[in-house]
Amino acid sequence: MSFLKYLIPASFLALLPTLSFAGSHGGNLDPSDAVGISFWIISIAMVAATVFFLMESLRVKGKWRTSLVVGALVTLVAAVHYFYMRDVWVSTGASPTVFRYVDWIITVPLQMIEFYLILAACTAVAGGVFWRLFLGSLVMLIGGYLGEAGFINATIGFVIGMAGWIFILYEIFAGEASKVSADSAPESVQSAFNTMKWIVTIGWAIYPIGYFMGYMAGGADANSLNFIYNIADVINKIAFCLAIWAAATTESDA
Repeated sequence: MSFLKYLIPASFLALLPTLSFAGSHGGNLDPSDAVGISFWIISIAMVAATVFFLMESLRVKGKWRTSLVVGALVTLVAAVHYFYMRDVWVSTGASPTVFRYVDWIITVPLQMIEFYLILAACTAVAGGVFWRLFLGSLVMLIGGYLGEAGFINATIGFVIGMAGWIFILYEIFAGEASKVSADSAPESVQSAFNTMKWIVTIGWAIYPIGYFMGYMAGGADANSLNFIYNIADVINKIAFCLAIWAAATTESDA
């Protein structure tokens, strides 16, 4: 009967797309609007992923449940913000930049925390790993937002954001987190860690490229950027959390 505690939240999540669209400014989705359709697909995919991770957290060992619940929070927060971003786009055709950053300022630090959580579930890991990844993600996002929103020079914001991202990459490729994974983690966790770090490297690269093209290289087509960002978020959030789920289920079944 323990699954019942997730039944009401899951039911509410299933209704969120309808509730959100009902509250939009009378906008209707154009069948030829590929960007709008991508907003719909990702918002519903995030809901489905949230329910999946919550339900799967019930069958893994206790030490892995926090990781899966945090993964569900990542997709839940993304789903809620994508409902709003979708309505902004369908109703106005404008890029929902502020909503993207409100989403990222919550979900990206949670994703960085996941590196610490999967290692802590199987071996001893210093709290410094947690704080370095957390603070690196904040520097990356705050710098990017201040530059993109016009509070500081776009180039300065880009440099600050890139510094935060490079710091994160150092930690997961050559820093303490990487060494703990290579030396002490079981094979399944190492596999998840490697998948996650390559998502952070390759998948996340689309964001600074979009920033550079949009604000430092004479502008970029908003339709193309939003479509690419939407597809990237599916991989960078859902696939990221699926790697954690794979490690959690493998270790629990073993």
